[in-house]
Amino acid sequence: MTFRTVGQVMTCEVVHARPETPFKEVVRLLVDHRISGLPVVDDDDKVLGVLSGTDLVRAQANRAGRDPGLVVTAADLMTSPAITVHPEQSVPDAARLMERRGVERLPVVDEEDRLVGIATRRDLLRVFLRTDDDLRRQVTEDVLAGALGAAADAVVVLVRDGVVTLDGRVDRRSQVTEAVHRTWRLEGVVGVLNALTFRFDDFLPHATPAATSAR
Repeated sequence: MTFRTVGQVMTCEVVHARPETPFKEVVRLLVDHRISGLPVVDDDDKVLGVLSGTDLVRAQANRAGRDPGLVVTAADLMTSPAITVHPEQSVPDAARLMERRGVERLPVVDEEDRLVGIATRRDLLRVFLRTDDDLRRQVTEDVLAGALGAAADAVVVLVRDGVVTLDGRVDRRSQVTEAVHRTWRLEGVVGVLNALTFRFDDFLPHATPAATSAR
């Protein structure tokens, strides 16, 4: 099964703070960009923590007894260590992590833990908004009939909770690959189960009839 990845739905332009960013500047960033939280990164763009509006409100509520001359910074308020994900992780896995840890956003980091994007609940949930019937219609009309020119009764398309199952037989092996690839790229598709077979293996130098699965 092929799933959409975090890298495909994340926001690449990330508003962030540095550990030394003052309290008021953090508030300004959240207000100006209309966001509810942001990551805190060091000079190498490695994620140190995450700051939310809730953290700022809590800081204000607990300021009694604090030295009035002390400058409060992002490092003082952030939640650390940050819960992060990698771009190649699947959207369902990221959604489960977000739910399990009770967070609203996941900084997306590369193999060296450098910030490359951010995935919010809205980003992850966006792929689930389309109905199964709508997805089935688009796969049948746009992918199978439109792009592949497959006969209406050649492939059965089943969709459940955003997971598309393709079952049937097409003419060429290359059509199987294209059908799966085009289907999983559709907005709202979270997975593709391939049960397609083909008559001719056009990946071979001399294509011969076959009833072979290309899963």
